[in-house]
Amino acid sequence: MLTILYFASVRERVGRAAEELALPAGVADVAGLLRHLGERGGAWEGLARIGNLRCAVNQQIVALDSPIADGDEVAFFPPVTGG
Repeated sequence: MLTILYFASVRERVGRAAEELALPAGVADVAGLLRHLGERGGAWEGLARIGNLRCAVNQQIVALDSPIADGDEVAFFPPVTGG
């Protein structure tokens, strides 16, 4: 089971803050998870196309080609700016 967290504008786009999802067969990395989520259609289709989408696995910032495994926490959020 994966725990998926959505933050800020990503949360607003998909209409939820979190969900539990069984690791889909054939999904081995963050990019594969995004493709799987996009298959839901609607707002989910554009998730992978969010400019500068940030991802974290187990609270570590990662690239889209980073592996995921059963039990991981995966978070998606927009880039953070400060000043």
